[in-house]
Amino acid sequence: MTAVDDRPVASIADLYENLHVPEGFKAELLRGEIVMMAGPDWVHNMIVLQVQKQILRLERWYPLQTQDLAIPGESSEPQPDLVVHEEGAFEGPGRLVPAPAVTLVMEVVSKTSADRDYRLKPSMYAAGQVDAYLIVDPFAARCVLLTEPTGSGEAARYQVERTAKFGDPLPVEVLDLTLDTSLFRTLPSNPG
Repeated sequence: MTAVDDRPVASIADLYENLHVPEGFKAELLRGEIVMMAGPDWVHNMIVLQVQKQILRLERWYPLQTQDLAIPGESSEPQPDLVVHEEGAFEGPGRLVPAPAVTLVMEVVSKTSADRDYRLKPSMYAAGQVDAYLIVDPFAARCVLLTEPTGSGEAARYQVERTAKFGDPLPVEVLDLTLDTSLFRTLPSNPG
């Protein structure tokens, strides 16, 4: 005899909303898939802190950590390492900030996130019409700034890419900021 479970199946968004994430881990909903990863290391956190401090000097921008995004038309609720929106662009409440209200998102590459950060998330953030996506890679000692989003869904992309090595200044026009990358630490080459 086969037992049949006739309870209604919750949506992936409902499952994600009620997911118990163990301490020391973080979870994201990325195009219908729940992805869980270990918490960030010290180098990662110091890079986020250095960027956050530079943005805070500009006063009109809110650089937020551990902020989830809602991307219209997507089954995605990513939690970038840093979310930057202009004062007044979003006033809450709630866990999710609408992606179109966000000016810049930043991801710091980890051992397990490189594929998502470089291949999956650019189209997600472009689909959400986030003006700029900054990838900081401590393994390659470089920053990649993507701007001018176009398109929708998985076909969305950024039209402009600017790369800077750690130590070189990186102009971030959407924030009227030239990012000082000289304090960014590196990590040994990522084997993956």
